[in-house]
Amino acid sequence: MSETGNVAHAGADIPFRQINTIEPKAECEMRPDGSIIVRDPRPAREPERTIINYLRRWAQEVPDRAMLGQRDPAGGWSTISYGEMRQQADAVGQWLLDHGIAPGQTILILSPASIEHGILAMGAMTIGVTIAPVSPPYALQQSGWSKLQKVVDAVQPSAIFSQQAAPYADGVAAVSLDAVPWIVAEGEMPGLKLVSFCELLETRPTDAVEQACAKTGLDTVAKVLFSSGSTGWPKGIINTQRMMCLNQAYHDTIWHPDEHCGPFDTLNWMPWHHTMAGNGLFNRSLRQGGTYYIDDGRPIPGHFDSTIAALHEIAPHSYSDVPAGFAMLASALEDDSKLRDRFFSKLVFLQYAGASLPIELWQRWQDLSVQATGMRTPFLTGYGCTETGPSITQLYWAIEGSGYIGIPVPGVEMKLIPVDETRYEVRSRGGNVTPGYLGNDALYAEAIDDEGFYCTGDAATFINPDDPSEGFRFASRVAEDFKLLTGTFVAVGTLRAKAVGAMMPLISDMVITGQDKAWVGALMWPDVAACRKLIGDEGEAASDAQVIAHPDVRSAFAAKLAEFNSASGASSMRIARAILLNEPPSAEENEITDKGYVNQRRVLERRAELVAHLYEEPAAADTIAPA
Repeated sequence: MSETGNVAHAGADIPFRQINTIEPKAECEMRPDGSIIVRDPRPAREPERTIINYLRRWAQEVPDRAMLGQRDPAGGWSTISYGEMRQQADAVGQWLLDHGIAPGQTILILSPASIEHGILAMGAMTIGVTIAPVSPPYALQQSGWSKLQKVVDAVQPSAIFSQQAAPYADGVAAVSLDAVPWIVAEGEMPGLKLVSFCELLETRPTDAVEQACAKTGLDTVAKVLFSSGSTGWPKGIINTQRMMCLNQAYHDTIWHPDEHCGPFDTLNWMPWHHTMAGNGLFNRSLRQGGTYYIDDGRPIPGHFDSTIAALHEIAPHSYSDVPAGFAMLASALEDDSKLRDRFFSKLVFLQYAGASLPIELWQRWQDLSVQATGMRTPFLTGYGCTETGPSITQLYWAIEGSGYIGIPVPGVEMKLIPVDETRYEVRSRGGNVTPGYLGNDALYAEAIDDEGFYCTGDAATFINPDDPSEGFRFASRVAEDFKLLTGTFVAVGTLRAKAVGAMMPLISDMVITGQDKAWVGALMWPDVAACRKLIGDEGEAASDAQVIAHPDVRSAFAAKLAEFNSASGASSMRIARAILLNEPPSAEENEITDKGYVNQRRVLERRAELVAHLYEEPAAADTIAPA
């Protein structure tokens, strides 16, 4: 049972777990035009020539250590060792060469993370063939086929891969990929000419693999990663070996050499077609010689049990998730002290991505850490994007609270362009910036300024303007921010993070409304399980819609809104009215991304009528105003 109610909140007097990193250091160059260049003056370590160097190192030094693991049909863990991965990657490389798939060509990957996906990626990169993993819904859902066609037109794949054929058959047929070799890891499908993945593994490598590997280098294109396409057509972001290897060198520079190699265990559900997991977490585990366990769970109701089951077996070295996942896991650990203690037993740090972590949730995690270990556990988060593969900044020291993104990693420069009195648009320059968008030079020219800085479109603020080494806070996605009818500016990211935290545990997420309106509003997704507890026995038989509409639930929301508003200052930080949503965010309609965070702009577009309803006068009966 939970012990949370029996202990006081972990305070600042309780130490954090020790982390073995260098001291943070940042310097500012103030320019006459008002822009600021921020950099760590220390040089970064030299990067490897290719990410495959890590695989080959560990295959030689610890050939029997597991590199990847995934659930097998019996519920156990199937693993592949570093030695096996090296052998099978070379076999895949030889098969590709034998079939005319040469360096400079591309393989389109349609399915989620798997051991076979990993083998194919390592084999392709060994010989300089590019991989292009895409969001599976592009092929699985008819609504995604137009995006898949755009991807195919850009990539011109020489082969495609999926774990199975049947789920993807209609999507493949819709974009005329019939003439391209289709490699499948599991099962058969009558009427389709498929290449069994076993055929690749049975190929005997020759010197041709070594010759091709020797020709790869930092400028070899390793991947093309596609943006989510949530606000337009997906763009193909070129990821070179330089980008990936520099990212690992940056983090090697930050951490003490003892932390460069494991064996460390990683458990993660995030998709490999996104940079956070596909580059950040996968390559970090590879660099450290660790074991990466593929979690088949998701931080959404009905899918999280798989994650909990895996954590009963695997104690991670670090744990990365989106805020929604941390909220669900915190509840599970509060209810199960044995699982809590196991989770923290080897943990060094936590890391969130996709959105800022509400301070209330950060505190819950510190309470759990103290209960399990007697110490607090730092959240070492950072900031970056697909175009930087992914790192721009990193928080690598313990700090009180959430929302911090650290300082530029050694080797990366950050340019700050003033947005208002405290916020700056973030731009980044370094060897880790993408050399282009596939087939779209004009779009790339728009994304790079005249000094070679990539324009992120995000904003940050100094923690202490007099000491840049204290780092930065993420402020907002500039494109999401808006002005009220009064001209008052609303920083959506800041407001949303604070409001979500204040409304917990009754809420799972929200979007902020109010552009060109007189006041700020919100569309809120209730945490139905938490709301059900408010109405006791009556709630057990009630439908979700009945729970959300119950007077006690509505009163609780009104009271929390009033409490939040009373603690806020300007009108831009107060929510005047809200609607509780019964329909969850739709992945099919791009309201929620593969990484599990809500797309503010798309929700407002899709639910424009509901937003208009929120602003009706007099207020509609189904809206909630502060008590």
